Amino acid sequence: MTTFHGGQILGDQILKSGSAVFSATNPATGERLPGDFHEATTAEIERALRLAVSAQLSLKRIAPARRADLLDAVADGIDSLGDTLLDRAQAETGLPLPRLTAERGRTTGQLRGFAHQVREGLGVATTDPGDPSRTPLAKPNLTRVLRGIGPVAVFGASNFPLAFSVAGGDAASALAAGCTVIVKAHPAHPGTSELVGSVFAQAIETLGLHEGIFGMIQGQSHETGVCLVQQEPLRAVAFTGSFAGGAALFRLAAQRKTPIPVFAEMGSTNPVFLLPGALQARAESLAAGLAGSVCQGAGQFCTNPGLLVALTGPATDRLAAALAKGLSGQALHPMLHAGLRDAYVRGLEAAAQITGVERRVSGGAGAGHADARPALLVTTAERWMSESLLQEEIFGPATLLVICTDPEQMRSVAARLPGQLTATLHAEPADFDTVRDLLPILEEKAGRLLFGGVPTGVEVSPAMHHGGPWPATTDARFTSVGAAAVERFLRPVCYQDFPAEFEIGNSD
Repeated sequence: MTTFHGGQILGDQILKSGSAVFSATNPATGERLPGDFHEATTAEIERALRLAVSAQLSLKRIAPARRADLLDAVADGIDSLGDTLLDRAQAETGLPLPRLTAERGRTTGQLRGFAHQVREGLGVATTDPGDPSRTPLAKPNLTRVLRGIGPVAVFGASNFPLAFSVAGGDAASALAAGCTVIVKAHPAHPGTSELVGSVFAQAIETLGLHEGIFGMIQGQSHETGVCLVQQEPLRAVAFTGSFAGGAALFRLAAQRKTPIPVFAEMGSTNPVFLLPGALQARAESLAAGLAGSVCQGAGQFCTNPGLLVALTGPATDRLAAALAKGLSGQALHPMLHAGLRDAYVRGLEAAAQITGVERRVSGGAGAGHADARPALLVTTAERWMSESLLQEEIFGPATLLVICTDPEQMRSVAARLPGQLTATLHAEPADFDTVRDLLPILEEKAGRLLFGGVPTGVEVSPAMHHGGPWPATTDARFTSVGAAAVERFLRPVCYQDFPAEFEIGNSD
């Protein structure tokens, strides 16, 4: 059995000076898991920032390839943990082993991908040669480069204990950009976080890098996160989680003496527009795919299809019947912790109490400690557009079918959408005129538009954009997945008329 130290990983030290401790709970059984984890103190958080600032200067002096070596070493270290990591992650999250195995591969693949990106060259310099003979004024020699923004705080996500956590895309892309990183581990999986954080510490020691390049703190109180964001040396925050949490950090960062950006990925209902031709041709198969997507990971994907939009008619009736059957037949899985399951139940109850909302599949709590039963709600477009609560995400295995009277009303629903991570269209050639009408609207609403399929898969690709307008994220211009994720943590600097001896632009 793995023994956990339960402290903060700060450089080459493990600190646990605070008296407040917490533990993890198995969401499938409710049992307390081994390990007492210490809430980070203010002094420990301040030490983490001092180390990060010192290491930031060190990062500027080493070759970019050394950062790449670190990312590769962490990927190798995660692989070497083997079943120890997967077993603890499963115990803390209730997620099935095949899902966690795939997520581990995604995590190490991201790390190695960013390492390759660093070696290939990040932020290629742009030079505009000077011309001293230009009149009436000499033209200066200008070189524009991109540099790491500085120390970054990363808040681990509850629903991805590996890929959006200690060594996930936020931390990996910040390190690739040349930033030091302090991770606030998620309290639902502190043991998993400690295992991965220890891999970081070992890799840094083995490579002889500055101890402050990476740090990790534990904590379950809001005050710990607040204290971290309020540290003046911090230069950016990355967050994946609820709208309430992301919005609170966004406001907090804006109120600092030195405001800093918060790159938060928050809520999204990920609408799926099901046009008549597609439903007529394959209502039942569409329902089967959607039922699986809604329930994937107990509905805890940020790209969960929580809103379905269709026109009234027999084909939509077929979809609703098949979807109800498909959702009712799904195996029950625990949510990540009982608090999330309880919030899911409250969200369902609030939506179902609205006049004009039919609870076609009731959903709610299952028999297990944190089990959640899938739900299907049905309402009209008029009711959906008049009730702001129905436009909000219900985090969990639930979806809402909104029935429109005609294509114009479908366009009105699209126009009323808040910002989204994704929007999906299912159509046949006979529907393409409606698709053309919807696309300009949806392009304003979502960061990724899908034709066919389901939105729950997010490919790690240079062409991926995983983001969207508020409230899906705090800045629609940036992605948290793919090669472009590093752009969040890079800052342009222009050098003018520097002698060639300084080799400006020869490294990132």
